[in-house]
Parts: sequence; C-alpha cells; structure tokens
Amino acid sequence: MKNILTEIVAHKHVEVAARKQQRSVEELEQASWFKCTSLSLAQFLQDPAKTGIIAEFKRRSPSKGLINGDVTVQDVTTAYTRYGASGLSVLTDEKFFGGSSDDLQQARILNNIPILRKDFIVDEYQIVEAKAIGADVILLIAECLTKAEVAQLAKFAHNLGLEVLLEVHSGDQLEKVTDHIQLVGVNNRDLTTFNVDFNRSCELAPQIPADKCKVAESGISNTDAILTLKAAGFQGFLIGEHFMRQENPPRAFEQFVTELANKSAK
Repeated sequence: MKNILTEIVAHKHVEVAARKQQRSVEELEQASWFKCTSLSLAQFLQDPAKTGIIAEFKRRSPSKGLINGDVTVQDVTTAYTRYGASGLSVLTDEKFFGGSSDDLQQARILNNIPILRKDFIVDEYQIVEAKAIGADVILLIAECLTKAEVAQLAKFAHNLGLEVLLEVHSGDQLEKVTDHIQLVGVNNRDLTTFNVDFNRSCELAPQIPADKCKVAESGISNTDAILTLKAAGFQGFLIGEHFMRQENPPRAFEQFVTELANKSAK
C-alpha cells in the first residue's frame, strides 16, 4: 500500500496542477458555498442525540476494487442523515476511488450535517476547492505529509473556517498534531499490510491530546466494535465499506443504528 499511497500522491500533484488551469482560486471563491459558515463535525460527534458515526459514500478502493456501483449518492447519504449519522464522508478522488466533487456537492444539497471531503490533500488549492464544493472538514493524512506540510495546510483550512481531521497510524505521527487540528483519526488499517487491528486505536487513544475529538477509522463492521472504541475514549467512528458493500446501504445503516441503540441502552 505504501507504493499505492506514493502513486496516489504523485498523481494528485499532477491532477491538482491540471485543475488549477481549469478553475482559478478566484473563481472557486465566488461559489455560493464558499461564503457559507461551515458546520462543526467535532460538535456533531459530541451530540448525545446522534450516533457518532461518520458514514461514508465510497464506490471503490485500490485494495477492494468495485465496492458498490449501483447506488446513488442521494439515496445513500440522505438515509445516513435520516437515521442519525453525525457526519458524512464523501470520496472525491476519481482515479483510485471512483469519486468526484459532484458527489460531494450532491450530498451537500440534500443534507444538513457536516461533510468530510475524503481525498489526498497535498495543496492549498484543494482546501479552497473543498470549501467551494460545500465541505465542512478536510482530511490530512500524516503518512504522506511532513510535519511542516500538516501545520501549513491545517492553518490554511482553519483560516477558511474548515475543520481538520488528521489521520495517523502510529504514535510518532501524533507529533504532527497542531492547534489548528480539531479531530485526530486513528486508522486501524495498516497501510502496508491491510491488516486491521483495533488495539491500534486503543493503544493510541491515551496519547491523543485531550482537547482533540478522537475518531476511529477503518474496519469497523459491527456494533460491538463501536462500544469497545467508545470505552477507549473515541467519539467518532468512520465507517464506509461495511455499509457500501451491502446490496441496500440505507437499510444496512438503519439496522446497524437500531442495534447500536439497543445495545447502548442496556
């Protein structure tokens, strides 16, 4: 996966350079959503009336290939919101994940909860773009950015009124957390082996600064996992593949939330 990550990042630089030619920063800043006040994912995750789940819309991935090509972003994201998701995550990478900026804009039109732009951000231009297409939160991946790059990009996002989710996989990557980052996500999937290990989240949870919202990512496929992660101090749970690979993701999400509520009430 390291090689895939390197390939994705290299392609992203080329892709961003091309997009800068197509649409200037000045043009992006004229978008109606650019002028809107962003919703706070950190606040929504801490709302006891919601599930803490950041539900993802993802068509495919480099490791799994096609996950679901039959459902629409409209049907899936509105069901996620209706049944209590605290936030949405929408893939906007086209080459490797089959997503698009249009997917996020469609989700924004129909949903009034925070939306994370899930992509590989390597340039400030993508952050301006995120705001212009209606995102509230951006993802920065510690694995593919230096400490200085994380600091620079997080500050830039903060100045635009966007929240930042920094994704880490090891304790040493927590050194990249800055004041301009509101959420820290622990990716339970090792990007070199694809193995998922919940102990990774539980081990790193105490090392995450207390003032940051803790998010667990990857491989969460049952309600018991959420209860375990909650007990470890996590407030957010990013789940995508589990729902998207079902024939009917809206129904799968509804059943999952009902089961989680029943277990939480015991």
